[in-house]
Amino acid sequence: MRCPVSETVFESDASLPALGWSDTSEALEAMAAGLLQSSEVEQVLALGQRVAHPHGSGHTVLHHWKPRQSNGQAPVVLLHGGSGSWTHWVRSIGPLTEAGHDVWAVDLPGFGDSDPVAGAHDADGLIEPLGQMLEALFPQQPVQLVGFSFGGMTAGMLAAAFPHVVQQLVIVGAPGIGLSAKHPFRLKGWRHLKSPYAQLQHHVFNLGELMLRDTQAITRDTVALHVTNVQRDRLPRRRISSTDILLRSLQQVDCPVTAIYAEGDALYPGLLGEVEHLLAASARDFRGLHRVADAGHWVQYEAPEAVHALLLPMLERRPEAG
Repeated sequence: MRCPVSETVFESDASLPALGWSDTSEALEAMAAGLLQSSEVEQVLALGQRVAHPHGSGHTVLHHWKPRQSNGQAPVVLLHGGSGSWTHWVRSIGPLTEAGHDVWAVDLPGFGDSDPVAGAHDADGLIEPLGQMLEALFPQQPVQLVGFSFGGMTAGMLAAAFPHVVQQLVIVGAPGIGLSAKHPFRLKGWRHLKSPYAQLQHHVFNLGELMLRDTQAITRDTVALHVTNVQRDRLPRRRISSTDILLRSLQQVDCPVTAIYAEGDALYPGLLGEVEHLLAASARDFRGLHRVADAGHWVQYEAPEAVHALLLPMLERRPEAG
């Protein structure tokens, strides 16, 4: 006998807690399919402009927010984490533009609204089109490049390959440091599950396991944002982040490099001292690693005020002569 739609939709994984909100079957199905976006994202998105820049296999999509009054600093370009999109930075757009920054948040090729690059399966396949994009969009002005997680690693590789387009580099919770064997977290698969409710339970678990330290902060809006992103990940076989590619790239980077990591980052539990030592030994002009307490890997989302208190002064530094 075929189960009613509602029974299939609401079938749960008994090993995990129930969702912290109630929804209709239609809403659960839409959210699990990545079709129900966060209201926070929609509000921020409405204030910006969508820009599509061509690459060999399609377009890279950027989202641009102009400040009401410019502070005269170089544009700020934000790169997101793996299985993400520009929305990893949703809580940073307002504070950055309010401080007078011209903000560009990228959907990396193969993520979000951006088309994949033919033959690219990891960050190393994205560097050439990203560098060419920055050359085209900012021909007279190197940018302030800020990358989170996979985007931080990609930003380091980009700064090494296209030094003339990057004025300074800020990495946030970036991998590629060669310490991945020490990661204790284990994520749960979800694509095989038939029940949208159970899929969302697994997404909540994964958010708490990797991204956010405070599981009480995982709201319906957070899950909608996250699922919309992971459903659009077209580079699922990424492996380079488990190597020391970021360290090797930073050895070729001349611009100032600053790091921000959460003390509760699941990538490096109890290892931030070692992370700082490795970054300092690799970057030619390392300006320090700043720690954020009481937050997890997705630190700019979980502790935005603390991150912006660190990030904004970094972005206000004037480039040094010579």
